[in-house]
Amino acid sequence: MWRFLNKYRDLGLLLMRLGLGGMFLFHGVPKLLGGPERWQQLGQAMQYVGIDAFPLVWGLAAALSETLGAICLILGLFMRPACLFLAITMAVAATMHLGRGDGLKGAAHAIELGIVFIGLLVIGAGRYSVDKS
Repeated sequence: MWRFLNKYRDLGLLLMRLGLGGMFLFHGVPKLLGGPERWQQLGQAMQYVGIDAFPLVWGLAAALSETLGAICLILGLFMRPACLFLAITMAVAATMHLGRGDGLKGAAHAIELGIVFIGLLVIGAGRYSVDKS
C-alpha cells in the first residue's frame, strides 16, 4: 500500500536535511557568535568524556560542527563528514547530560539526533544535493 512513496525517497531525504539543517543553524549560530566565553562554557562538556584540556578549542569545534554541519546538511555538500562530526557532538552532549544526572530523559534528544546523523551518514544526501551522493 505504501510502495508508491518509494519514488519520493530523495524528496524525503531533502526534507529531512532541510529541517535538521535549519534547526541546527538555529542552535549553532548563537554558539558560534557567542565568542570565547561561550566556547569555553560549551567545551566544558568534554570533561564528561575524560578530556579536561582546551575547553575553548572543543567548544569552538562544537559550535563549528553545529553551524557548518547545518550548512552542509542543507546543501547536501560534504554531508557524510558533517554527519560524523554532528554524531560525535551529540555523543558528547548525551554523555554530558548523563554525567550531570539528567538521566535518559535529559540525554534522549542528543541520543536520538546522534542516531539520525549516523543513519544519514550511511544513506547519504540523496539526488537533490550539491554533491549528489
